[in-house]
Amino acid sequence: MTAETATQISWRDWLLSDRPQSRRQASLGRAYVTWRQFSANRLAVLGLLIIIALVIVAALADVIAPYPPSIGDLTNAYLKPPGTDGYLLGTDNLGRDILSRLIYGSRWTLYIVVLVAIISAPLGLFIGMIAGYAGGWTDTVLMRITDIFLAFPKLVLALAFAGALGPGIENAIIAIAITSWPPYARLARAETMTVRRSDYIAAVQLMGASPIRIVFRHIMPLCISSVIVRVTLDMAGVILTAAGLGFLGLGAQPPLPEWGAMIATGFKYYLDQWWVAAMPGIAILIVSLGFNLLGDGLRDALDPKESGQ
Repeated sequence: MTAETATQISWRDWLLSDRPQSRRQASLGRAYVTWRQFSANRLAVLGLLIIIALVIVAALADVIAPYPPSIGDLTNAYLKPPGTDGYLLGTDNLGRDILSRLIYGSRWTLYIVVLVAIISAPLGLFIGMIAGYAGGWTDTVLMRITDIFLAFPKLVLALAFAGALGPGIENAIIAIAITSWPPYARLARAETMTVRRSDYIAAVQLMGASPIRIVFRHIMPLCISSVIVRVTLDMAGVILTAAGLGFLGLGAQPPLPEWGAMIATGFKYYLDQWWVAAMPGIAILIVSLGFNLLGDGLRDALDPKESGQ
């Protein structure tokens, strides 16, 4: 046995210890077990690689894009098919390189996904925890408001808000975020109601902790893992909703290279110049698949029943 192998074994034993000596060791041990369970799922790893590739492409768009995303050549590059004259994925009706627009469009996809998650997940988590812990009329009022949002199809409700706010990518993000929080509220409420009468919470109450401290310090950490999984699984739907709003002219406006708006531009050419609409559609499909695979892997890895085996 080499020294390197012995070091790896000792680190593994330290991380998997049944009696951690510190909070740091316990946290690292849980993270290590979660990663082992996650990495055992090859499809989940594939989803993670897709999302990492998306982030890298978005970060290096200025370097790897062969052409400017909004400048075309109508004279020499009008609706060029893929692989013609150096245009790997072809050009659109304004002579713009589709590959470059897809690369820059990845930034807007991440922009939408991150902002929607930042707005909707904390809002739903907060409402769900308050409703689940307080109970009574507070729970009734908050859950009836949640039910009103859940009664409408998400895309229809997003269209209504986007239409009221006006076209634009920021307004589209607000519209999607407004319609995305109710499932997180339901999930957080269910998690809160499960633990609020537990001996653990009762002991904290006997120690004199205030309701606010109990909710945010002791209940919220128990809800976060479930909400993270749900957010990851919902990102594919967010991307499709944003693409739908862009397709209908209520999302990103020209000349922004947003994938849904690109599909709308190429829709009139789909019979003869299929690549104009197909390429951004394939990009949406791949990224949505990546988020779904990642979410499935996180759900399995963060499942308490699985981690206890």
